[in-house]
Amino acid sequence: MTPVIPGFDYQRVPVAEGVFLHAAVAGSGPAVVLLHGFPQTHLMWRHVAADLAADHTVVCPDLRGYGASDKPAETDGTTYSKRTMAADVAALARALGHDRFALAGHDRGALVALRAALDHPESITHLSCLDVLPTLDMWDVMHGATAAVGFHLYLMAQPPGLPEQMIASCPDLFFGHFLDLWTTDPAAIPADVRAAYLDACRAAVPSIVADYRASAGIDVAHDQADRAAGNRLRMPVTVLQQDWGAALGYDAAAVWGAWAPDLRHLTVTSGHFMAEEAPADVTEALRELLTR
Repeated sequence: MTPVIPGFDYQRVPVAEGVFLHAAVAGSGPAVVLLHGFPQTHLMWRHVAADLAADHTVVCPDLRGYGASDKPAETDGTTYSKRTMAADVAALARALGHDRFALAGHDRGALVALRAALDHPESITHLSCLDVLPTLDMWDVMHGATAAVGFHLYLMAQPPGLPEQMIASCPDLFFGHFLDLWTTDPAAIPADVRAAYLDACRAAVPSIVADYRASAGIDVAHDQADRAAGNRLRMPVTVLQQDWGAALGYDAAAVWGAWAPDLRHLTVTSGHFMAEEAPADVTEALRELLTR
């Protein structure tokens, strides 16, 4: 049986023509939407969501193309743009009765959350992004041999065909590689959750690749347009980053500060999957953000 977040109700919510998102919902009070990263599903938020639901309405969807949400075929290059995926999130919140809500995202979900905050500032009260850089800045800082850690970004940026076939030939090896490489505490992702992640990814190779392909194309163009226009985040922002120390190679706080005037940048001692490895730290940071 696929694991669930205990105490949460599960719904399929229409967000666009022919597209439904699978979402776990619990609690009451001000709304907080939590977006998962790669190669995960909404389950990555299971610890944090349970805590926040004590005094908030918490919504944990699977993103378009992931988990049990719909996976429309990529058509014109916009199907999995972060702008399209952000519009899904705004529509999901409205459908559940929340015109304004706080938004937190990890990894891919953080890129969707950032785009939602730029495109829908009237709806997003607070923003948190976990362990990622904005798309435009990510490509700017990756260079030389150190970029090898992001080989998957370059692989999935290729035109349709090759990346999908390569990944589909050994999906558990491919997606499992990141679950192993990016965690410092394997016990933080128990066997049933790991199996659920791999099952979900195995069934979503084309849409996952399309999500990444968009981040090497149209998502960059959208970020460039915002930068050229001087658009910045209007709400309080908290960014959580792994504590890489000097090995990081760039000033992540400065990168985010260019987008977010009201920024708190914090480091977390954990692997990439910090909401599972250090949920108390993540929850504390989100609760502090929600008071600002």
